[in-house]
Amino acid sequence: MSSGKILVAQGGGPTAVINQSLAGVVLEARRFRHVTRIYGALHGVRGIVNEDFVDLTQETSHNLELVANTPSSALGSTRDKPDLAYCHKIFEVLRAHEIEHFFYIGGNDSSDTVRIVSEEARKAGYPLRCIHIPKTIDNDLVGNDHTPGFPSAARFVAQAFAGANLDNASLPGIYVGVVMGRHAGFLTAASALGKKFPDDGPHLIYVPERVFDLEKFLADVKAAYERHGRCVIAVSEGIHDESGEAIATLLAKEVERDAHGNVQLSGTGALADLLCDEIKSKLGIKRVRGDTFGYLQRSFIGCVSDVDQREAREVGEKAVQFAMWGDRDGSVAIKRTGYYSVDYELMPLEAVAGKTRVMEDEFLSAEGTDVTDAFRLYLRPLLGSHMPDAYRLRPAPVEKILNK
Repeated sequence: MSSGKILVAQGGGPTAVINQSLAGVVLEARRFRHVTRIYGALHGVRGIVNEDFVDLTQETSHNLELVANTPSSALGSTRDKPDLAYCHKIFEVLRAHEIEHFFYIGGNDSSDTVRIVSEEARKAGYPLRCIHIPKTIDNDLVGNDHTPGFPSAARFVAQAFAGANLDNASLPGIYVGVVMGRHAGFLTAASALGKKFPDDGPHLIYVPERVFDLEKFLADVKAAYERHGRCVIAVSEGIHDESGEAIATLLAKEVERDAHGNVQLSGTGALADLLCDEIKSKLGIKRVRGDTFGYLQRSFIGCVSDVDQREAREVGEKAVQFAMWGDRDGSVAIKRTGYYSVDYELMPLEAVAGKTRVMEDEFLSAEGTDVTDAFRLYLRPLLGSHMPDAYRLRPAPVEKILNK
């Protein structure tokens, strides 16, 4: 006899809409009579191993809706990267609690975790349905037109650069903004959607999909500065040289690494500072400023795409429907079907797990320092409604008397 118990967890970096997916799972699961308990694991897979569960069956629908509209991970998250032994422990806990449906909201690593747990359950002959629910601001899950969390983060980046451009136009100089994106440049490229006039910044965009050459960068900056009298630059944290070495490690005297051995890119302002120092010392430009967006872009409250909210809720709902009505495990994927509409498919876990999508060539200009109209058409509907706009005075010059 079925236990009717399900478990949902959240992994990886928080987003502005990940709780919409959580609410989608819980509220949709309540519609199925045979579901007896809906558990949530605190702090992702670590919470599963430690058996730190909460009973979401007892949450009111009203509070779930309030939480759904709140950024970050309501259940807490983790950066644990489970190996086979870790996943075996996860499965053992799930079996001990008689959990028969496992939903994990997360990115690349999370999808791989779901794949391994699914395989462990199959080997043991245990009836466990495993569904991965997509989430990542990096937009780098294969098989998806885009991933929940990315549109809201992209909206923030576009608006932030629009503001930085206005500031830079008032007090001209060089501005460098470093945006998240270790392997994929989608989020950095979103900076282009803040442009209204032809001479607006960002004037230069650098993403990991293109090799970064410091000398060419300095030449690009010099040319843009001479043309506009100022220069706004968007840079992905993961820019690298021809050998694949991160520029941050090449320029930095000391390199900090995270728990997985990755160079720490978002936790410091090192890359922005290093690039600014290069511009000052090599080009002799005095007014040079740099910012690192860091964690701000992930869960910035009040800057959320309504399209992102809706789709994040729907991937949670569809995950439950696929689990209850389907006969296989998988990863929910968003597919674009028109301008603008989407549909949802259940992809095989092995087609998504541990893989990384990068920006398609058609989205990047030939010179590699700008995006194409194809990218603008791709991203604009995702940003949602009521995007703020910037305007200019229409100058009507008054004839000079003393300084003719």
